[in-house]
Amino acid sequence: MPRPYDLSSITALICFEAAARNASFKNAAQELNVTPAAVSHQIKALESDLGCNLFLRRIRGVELTEKGAFLFVAVQRGLEAISEAVTQMRDHPEAADVTIRTTTAVSSLWLTPNISAFWKSHPTITVAQIVSDVPGMADRCDLSIQYGNPQENREECHKLFQDRIVAVGTPRFATEQGIRRVEDLLKAPLIHMNNEETDWTNWTDWFQALGHPSPKGRRFSVNNYMIALQAAQDDVGAVLGWDGLVKNLMKEGRLVELVPDSIPSPVAFYLKIHPRAGSKARLFASWLAKSS
Repeated sequence: MPRPYDLSSITALICFEAAARNASFKNAAQELNVTPAAVSHQIKALESDLGCNLFLRRIRGVELTEKGAFLFVAVQRGLEAISEAVTQMRDHPEAADVTIRTTTAVSSLWLTPNISAFWKSHPTITVAQIVSDVPGMADRCDLSIQYGNPQENREECHKLFQDRIVAVGTPRFATEQGIRRVEDLLKAPLIHMNNEETDWTNWTDWFQALGHPSPKGRRFSVNNYMIALQAAQDDVGAVLGWDGLVKNLMKEGRLVELVPDSIPSPVAFYLKIHPRAGSKARLFASWLAKSS
């Protein structure tokens, strides 16, 4: 009797998801409590089964290929659906006081550091994050951080910040590509976000806002902003940076503004308060709005 699902090894897929999310076999191995060699073996077996390369192996980590990025979002969606079902079935006697939902990039670059600061003044309030780049599951959270126009949403919302969008890359990349002006970026390798579910400004929008045509240089596309930023740090290309999100990467010198030109973000990051939010969630929401 044929199997109802055309799947590769579940173990291999779980190793792949961890490696893709961490952009590292070593970090994936630590997360899964196995050796990096075991993760590498599972990835090679998966690539052999699928007949394609899922990663580009580099000295400082790995990067998803286009096919790898396609598989990553599919596997992530499947695991999130399973996780949601398991969560709903489990009994939670020690549920978090506040549950907030946001994307991988906002969680890593902005929200998690703010939660650490919040706990210094409110150590007894527990905060749980639902981190996902796939829309949905709004009924499970008290708060959510979204990118868009809060005036279009009739629910209770608070604007957090509205960035400027800059072109960023490494100093080495800028030197090798001879980038000094916006015109130099038109023919340079660029990292593009390929995610139809996230309406973020793309390179064509950015150039047009500055009065220039669409870029013609080499294109590297990913569907995860954290992977895009890692690729930029690995000198793959330039990437658009929302300065409120990437400021720490720039402070550390890992990325720099490549040209002095920038554009204001057309929309803001805002905090949405869902109907289920209680007093502690509202306290945390108020604290986030004031600290942003």
